[in-house]
Amino acid sequence: MKTFAQFIAEAERSYDPDVIGRSQIHTTSSSGRVGSDRRKSQLTTQLKQHKGQKPKVKAIGGGKTAPAKPYKKRSDVGTQRQTSTRVQQPTKERGSAALSAKEAQKKAYLERKARERGAKTKSATQLLTKKTTKAVDPKYKPAKASGYTRAERQSLTRKGEKKLRDLTLAATGKKKESELKHPITHKERARRAKEKK
Repeated sequence: MKTFAQFIAEAERSYDPDVIGRSQIHTTSSSGRVGSDRRKSQLTTQLKQHKGQKPKVKAIGGGKTAPAKPYKKRSDVGTQRQTSTRVQQPTKERGSAALSAKEAQKKAYLERKARERGAKTKSATQLLTKKTTKAVDPKYKPAKASGYTRAERQSLTRKGEKKLRDLTLAATGKKKESELKHPITHKERARRAKEKK
């Protein structure tokens, strides 16, 4: 008589690998991952792109980008998470949420009155229908990464604010930004916010 392990090993050999790839049959990987690995391969992120797959890049400064670091493995890889840790468990006894006869009568009365007033109440089928998500515009193109780091972007923004402030002060004939009705620079906005408190 065969053991269970022998039976499974024999069954895996008899399956066509193409069928296994398309089906819901998954084996755990060498890293212990449960299910299929849906991450982008490092080959695609460093050398080439598959159709419809953008490489993961990060800004390195000076308007340049470079391939991002490889993904880190999760600490709980290979372990099945228990349902009790993911789903809210009942806190009361089963059936305790049922309404008493008097409460059910009151609820029905209130619903009837609401319908008479013209308030729209959703039926069970309406409540259970899935919301339709808006389709993405086929002409949409994602914004190209600037390649500047956060500090560089901030520096450019501040320089632009100062230039705009100087031009505004020259045009209005005022000496300080605090004399202007609307603040321009980040520093002045923060100062006015602090004064309000």
